[in-house]
Amino acid sequence: MKRYIPNQHGAWAMLAVPYILGVAAAGARPIHALMFVCWLLAYLFSFPVLQWVRTGRKERYRGPALLYGGLLLPAGAALLLLEPRLIYYGLALLPLLAVNGIYARMNRERTVVNDLTAIVQFSSVVFPVYYLGGGDDWDLASTLFVLCVLYFTGTVYYVKTLIREKGNPVFYAGSVLYHLLLGAAALWYGEPLLLLLSGFLLARSALIPRIGLTVKQSGILEIGVSALVAVLTIQAVL
Repeated sequence: MKRYIPNQHGAWAMLAVPYILGVAAAGARPIHALMFVCWLLAYLFSFPVLQWVRTGRKERYRGPALLYGGLLLPAGAALLLLEPRLIYYGLALLPLLAVNGIYARMNRERTVVNDLTAIVQFSSVVFPVYYLGGGDDWDLASTLFVLCVLYFTGTVYYVKTLIREKGNPVFYAGSVLYHLLLGAAALWYGEPLLLLLSGFLLARSALIPRIGLTVKQSGILEIGVSALVAVLTIQAVL
């Protein structure tokens, strides 16, 4: 099942949170269900493809790629028949996907640049989701996009202090400093709930690496944190 179910646990939050924010901002419509199916299948398809590129083991990843690609093709075609303009969003993602492919080929998927590229991809889904809901306040959609990018960027640094850079004082200091700057930005923005949220994220970045949670415990915690981010963002911005 490891070939079929991505092991990048943080990606599930990045898959869901921007989508939820886009739906909440514009209002849910039936087409959002089909869009989410396509969005999920696109992620599930990209995972074995990138692993195939990284490892060259086509016999291991060909099956999952064919399965998810075969499901994505008719679902995507149906979505484009209903909303042909979404093709422009797909085309806009291609350069970012190319960056992911390059880093996968070099076996450097965990680099910060590759992580940030993925964050922009995942966060950008707020735009087509908002569009499908009939939204026309693009300043609002852009605000939601920026908030997602800022939150998930902080998560990249924070998670590295728990796993790959555990015990690294430079990375730890960088993570805390980033979240401190995030708090300063929230203070400037002037929204109390965002300030409260940034304070919570700052405390998390400072305290959790010192507690010594396991990877599984940290993952469970992040599910709750992502849900909190979505709820407070909806309350603060919408």
